[in-house]
Amino acid sequence: MHIVYEALLKRKKENRPIKVALVGAGAMGRAVALQMSMSVPGMVVAVIANRTLKPSIRAYAEAGVENPKEVKQLKDLEACIRQGIPAVTDNVLMVCQAEGIDAVMEITGSIEFGANVSMEAIKNNKHLVLMNAELDGTIGPILKVHADKAGVVITNIEGDQPGVIMNLYHYVKAMGLKPVLCGNIKGLQDHYRTPTTQMGWAKKWKQDIFKVTSFADGTKISFEQSIVANATDMHVVQRGMMGPEVPPGTPIMDAVKLFSIDKVLGGDEKGIVDFIVGPDPNSGVFVLATMDHPEHRRYLNLYKVGEGPLYCFYTPHHLCYMEAPYSVARAVLFNESTIAPEYGPKVEVVATGKKELKKGEKLDMIGGYATYGQCENRETSRKGNLLPMGIAEDCVLKRNISKDEVITYDDVELPEDRLVDRLRIEQDSFFS
Repeated sequence: MHIVYEALLKRKKENRPIKVALVGAGAMGRAVALQMSMSVPGMVVAVIANRTLKPSIRAYAEAGVENPKEVKQLKDLEACIRQGIPAVTDNVLMVCQAEGIDAVMEITGSIEFGANVSMEAIKNNKHLVLMNAELDGTIGPILKVHADKAGVVITNIEGDQPGVIMNLYHYVKAMGLKPVLCGNIKGLQDHYRTPTTQMGWAKKWKQDIFKVTSFADGTKISFEQSIVANATDMHVVQRGMMGPEVPPGTPIMDAVKLFSIDKVLGGDEKGIVDFIVGPDPNSGVFVLATMDHPEHRRYLNLYKVGEGPLYCFYTPHHLCYMEAPYSVARAVLFNESTIAPEYGPKVEVVATGKKELKKGEKLDMIGGYATYGQCENRETSRKGNLLPMGIAEDCVLKRNISKDEVITYDDVELPEDRLVDRLRIEQDSFFS
């Protein structure tokens, strides 16, 4: 972090800030704009693109920037970028084409829309920073193939759980331990939560109701852990992960004892991704690791890490919008991803009935009333022709689906002419 910060200070001193295009001006997009504008040296929000202008103008206003210029033509946007004039536009793909933009941040949470933005950014040789776990967990591996060919970085972010886990994973590995479980910490897991049950919480924190529901019903954590698996070559020990629950306030160092080394190693020695519900701290991430050398084990015990065989390291928080700009800096300044699907698709998120569903019913969006997502190993998912959660929206059921039944491709009619479906076919073929 210090190296990145010093590099940003140098760019500020040289008056050569990193110029970022933000795509999406919802709650998280506004928070990122606030952080970049007020707290990150050597980086500017050059343009905010959203399908409607009002949220983008609000995002700038909350960051202390009044009267950004509305642009509709590429030449006008590029003029603003050259002159350092903050801009807003509803022409979202245009910001991916603009000369002078160093990186595009995709923060919409939409999969089909995000796929189009991502491919346009890559096509125009822009570094792509995804603040969109759902997109990354669905087609991240094939997006990385395209990004590698274009010579640009694709990365998920610091601050969200996958990036925080990956930083901790590298930290543990660099000390000579072997990470065998990459874990997420949750305060709640209930597959049957809906926008109705989560309305109060969403209003209190001014968050999108569907996003909030996906946090509660387990879909978001499934996408997060699939991203980690794809970056580490890990797997899940069972569909949906184990996800043990402990009494609230149980110290994480005690809670992780629920994971046995036999379960964690699972026969292939590559390790697993999983989560735990209810420990203290009640947010953040953890990594379990092993160490074979007896002298190192003695020192680990001396320094209060424990007796083993599993050693727990944890980060007690994740500050999405505050840390995310550093992923932009790592991509632009060091050509480095925070977390990317280096191993291709290892774990999928599969669509599962949240209730009894009827033939002819159209599946609603992630965090809705119809489905929740569960992690499944890709090999199992492919054999069962299971429907990815990121593909499920707007699919029409060809038969009745039971509550908690995993949906397959054979069970649905796909919407016509979606980019995400074409990219999934390409991804499945490339990694076959």
